[in-house]
Amino acid sequence: MSTLHTVNKSPFSTQSLVSCLGHAKDGDTVLLIEDGVYGAISQSGISDAISARATEVNLCVLQPDLEARGVDAAKVVEGVNLVDYSGFVELAAKHSLTQAWL
Repeated sequence: MSTLHTVNKSPFSTQSLVSCLGHAKDGDTVLLIEDGVYGAISQSGISDAISARATEVNLCVLQPDLEARGVDAAKVVEGVNLVDYSGFVELAAKHSLTQAWL
């Protein structure tokens, strides 16, 4: 049984992403949405934690939210996958549970 974890808060204003990364299990997916996409930016204070989990969990960022915030996709941490809205739906259908980190 795998879980889709969604994080919608900036890692620079809350500890939601750090907590999520600590609780996500092998085979889970962490999807960064809304202001959570800031956690996918390389060379930031959280990028090492993101890179460290990239081999254990599937890390994704919602590309339309990234674009809406003016973040260039080239600045996304290596190992983080870009998904569109239909990809979000596919992830939700693939996992048996969904956990929103607020």
